[in-house]
Amino acid sequence: MSHIGSYAERVKGFDWSLAEKELGYTRGEVLNIGWYCSDRICEMGKKDKTALIWEGLGGVEKRYSFNDVRRAGNTIGAFLRQLGIGAGDRVCLFMDKIPELYLGFLGVLKIGAIAQPLFSAFGDESLHVRLDNAESTAIITQRKHVGKVRKILDRMPYVKHVIIVDHDGKKELKERETPFSLEDARMVEELEIHPTLAESPSVLHYTSGTTGQPKGVKHVHYSLISQYLTAKWVLDLMDDDVYWCTADPGWVTGTSYGIIGPWSMGVTQCVLDTGFNPESWYRFIEKHRISVWYSAPTAIRSLMKAGEEIIQKFNLSSLRHLASVGEPLNAEAVVWSERVFGLPFHDTYWQTETGSIMLTNFPGMRIKPGSMGKPFPGITATVLDPETFEEIRETGRPGLIGFKPGWPAMMRGYWKNEATYQQKFQNGWYIPGDRATIDTDGYFWFIGRDDDVINTGGHLVSPFEVESALLEHEAVAESAVVAKPDEVNMEVVKAFITLKPGFEPGPDLELKIMNFIRKKLSPLAMPQEIEYVESLPKTRSGKIMRRLLHAREWGEEIGDTSTLEND
Repeated sequence: MSHIGSYAERVKGFDWSLAEKELGYTRGEVLNIGWYCSDRICEMGKKDKTALIWEGLGGVEKRYSFNDVRRAGNTIGAFLRQLGIGAGDRVCLFMDKIPELYLGFLGVLKIGAIAQPLFSAFGDESLHVRLDNAESTAIITQRKHVGKVRKILDRMPYVKHVIIVDHDGKKELKERETPFSLEDARMVEELEIHPTLAESPSVLHYTSGTTGQPKGVKHVHYSLISQYLTAKWVLDLMDDDVYWCTADPGWVTGTSYGIIGPWSMGVTQCVLDTGFNPESWYRFIEKHRISVWYSAPTAIRSLMKAGEEIIQKFNLSSLRHLASVGEPLNAEAVVWSERVFGLPFHDTYWQTETGSIMLTNFPGMRIKPGSMGKPFPGITATVLDPETFEEIRETGRPGLIGFKPGWPAMMRGYWKNEATYQQKFQNGWYIPGDRATIDTDGYFWFIGRDDDVINTGGHLVSPFEVESALLEHEAVAESAVVAKPDEVNMEVVKAFITLKPGFEPGPDLELKIMNFIRKKLSPLAMPQEIEYVESLPKTRSGKIMRRLLHAREWGEEIGDTSTLEND
């Protein structure tokens, strides 16, 4: 049974000071995420409790207690400090999901430096753009990725140190390279924690957005307040849980809820560093008796595509709470998970810039499949007229999502880009750039990115609505819907579809799909064309990049593709 109370109880008289009190934090005092996620947990008597269970290729497993995490963070922090790295320096973490990524993240924060996690799958140019913008002082990486760093190092005079965590001492080190081995290092028992305050910068996350150069989203140590409480209430984490967040820390979910949230609560978490495979995922859940699972709709749809027979091979009875993030969760996925796991996925809505969960299907709240749920307690949310940015009072009328600024995890700026940051605020609201409607019960329903919405003959069509209808057809594995040019209506709906195994593309299937979705959509929302594809373009965090498909249809510039899966 959940420990968090009902949504109505939690909203009443809510104040963020509740989280401060639970964390033992007094305003104006030192606030350091690295300390709160390790030292504080040890001081609470949990030093021997398992903090991290890590599994790599070939079933290699490593386990770390909270005391191990504390000492490893100290050791990495002390090593960086000896190199002359300190408060405010940007330290890039460019590694696979190995333990050093998680432990190094805390080590960087403990010395007051700013953690800059980047996907290890980035190519050298994508890496350069982000390092150049941040003017990073150091890069912590692995042998397998150091080649990309070497290619661009001569263009980066600000990078003083390239730290290789698995250097075996056999191959020659190149300029500015330093080997480091956590296994061989002498553990540092006590480290002087840098006295960061609430507004001291903590994490720099890069988001590609739909246009222009990637933007560095600056977060501060005070974000802990939101991340702790949302992990407790939305993910429903409890002391005896074994938790799995599938996100890579190159993505904000992987830091906010793959490091900070669970560890600030002293919860055991698991990391699987082997890529996506349905059988290995289910085996991982069974083996470690995972109870709370936070994943992404793309992964969930891939599990649906793999079928239900696989699930029968595994005992997944340990699962008690499932949540989803990254893009809207189609109603079909919620219905499917209830059927196969006996539990619904609880969709959550937020973004890199918000730092923590904003709209949520709160545990115990009635789930309306396909809805993003309601605002987290302490969050004021609405939909706004796109022209005037005034609040829309009519139920069901589409508008831009707006949040009242002031929650603890809100970004404090875009790195070296104040003008773009200011544009995110209109008429006293923060504008994340998504459209939605609100129903009579106060539930939010996603329509699409502001720049994804299709205007066909003056009628606004939600790509998500069409995609959801398509996904309900038995043959459709994934779908992406964009506008294509049209002489009469300016633009019409086009659908890209990947098929489940056993289905062949062709006119017959297209007719069946069209007849199936005709019952669910208005005539204007019906696709005028269906194109079958092998795969859809996705970011590394699993979001379908509709804008690439849109650009192709309209003969436009593709823009930044550095976050593409196979870039």
